Amino acid sequence: MITLLTDFGHQDVYVGVMKGVIASLCPGVQVVDLTHDIPPQDVAAARFALLSAYPYFPEGTIHGVVVDPGVGTARRAIAVQTDRAFLVGPDNGLFSGITDTVPVLAAVALTQPAYWRVPNPSQTFHGRDIFAPAMAHLARGVPLHRLGRSIPPESLTRLDIPPVRMTDQGMQGVVQYCDRFGNVITTIPATAVNADRWHVVIGDSILEGRTTYGAVPPGQPLALIGSHGYVEVAVNQGSAQQQLNLRVGDAIALRPAGS
Repeated sequence: MITLLTDFGHQDVYVGVMKGVIASLCPGVQVVDLTHDIPPQDVAAARFALLSAYPYFPEGTIHGVVVDPGVGTARRAIAVQTDRAFLVGPDNGLFSGITDTVPVLAAVALTQPAYWRVPNPSQTFHGRDIFAPAMAHLARGVPLHRLGRSIPPESLTRLDIPPVRMTDQGMQGVVQYCDRFGNVITTIPATAVNADRWHVVIGDSILEGRTTYGAVPPGQPLALIGSHGYVEVAVNQGSAQQQLNLRVGDAIALRPAGS
């Protein structure tokens, strides 16, 4: 199985062309579209989207991600093997959510032209000419090491996302993603909530922890544990991102009740 995650949208033919390349090299392989609506060049959003989807696919899945503002530059095109999947895309931090948390067995730079679509790939569409062929060849059973030069896993690019830290009052995190509903997902894991009553602090706002969106009247903000497994800030039938004017990287604190 191959999954695709891009910022290509659906207006143009880019996604369809990548699928055509994959089908030409590996007919019959199952291709799942995770999303193609990542905001243009938003590597952090792509990182979170892949991290959220990764656990729900069978062992051996090939995850192709093309959100690539550095296409054609010196940034590496890579393929990575973890303990349960392959990751194919640009080395710009897209995969760091996964590679920071699961074992990396091997990684290669995709430097072998024999496994590109053409010997002289486009400098603006590596998704078609390098990444899609790499996915297809892996699906056909080509060993990872044949696709290019081995690179140390520790050399893979990481995104600079502030770590969650403990404070005297609780836990400090940041916004890491905002979904299409305007729900704001923080970096604070659900496991940090170990009390029946809790709240989050965003600037001057204090939002009580609840169990579901409908626990407050429409238009009211709240905090809850989202399906991603992180503390989330939402507005019932509204957008917390807009109402609270939140952006990726903004600070959010978790506090037990009474603090």
